[in-house]
Amino acid sequence: MYEYFKGILSKITAKYIVVEVGQIGYILHVANPYAYSGQVNQEIQVFVHQVVREDAQLLYGFRTEDEKQLFLNLISVSGIGPVSALAIIAADDNAGLVQAIEQKNITYLTKFPKIGKKTAQQMVLDLEGKVVAIGATPKQVAVAATSDNQELEEAMEAMVALGYKAAELKKIKKFFEGTNDTAENYIKSALKMLVK
Repeated sequence: MYEYFKGILSKITAKYIVVEVGQIGYILHVANPYAYSGQVNQEIQVFVHQVVREDAQLLYGFRTEDEKQLFLNLISVSGIGPVSALAIIAADDNAGLVQAIEQKNITYLTKFPKIGKKTAQQMVLDLEGKVVAIGATPKQVAVAATSDNQELEEAMEAMVALGYKAAELKKIKKFFEGTNDTAENYIKSALKMLVK
């Protein structure tokens, strides 16, 4: 098992980042790939968790050990897989998540993609008293948006990869038209809008 990778961030896509370690490029599925935008071609440290299935071996990456622990807690719940866990982490509202679990706020929990009422109730049963709030993560360096708003397009692509439906994202995209921001910030804002 791997604890973390320290290497050069060589590629960012809507679904994953690639970190080159010892001349090998590792695909790491992360909650918000564009959170790493300011670090392309720089050395980074990413905490990892490996999931081995019959048909695939996947690596999931996290900015902090706390974020990794939250992921492990989430995938321990019956009905929550790695993709759903990443979508929950991507919302970047850990304090709200912890509060919802502790207060048994099923309505809040069902706003995450692929989380139905039964899974939300299971989250409360399995995680109540076990999940603690993560400290705020450092904001990444802002990247100027291109004139045709490539950043917004990348953000919407990443949201689809997290499991949100195109119909849900249509209104969000329209809301952001005419604005200039980073893909990371668009994702954070969109997730906050979708969870509320």
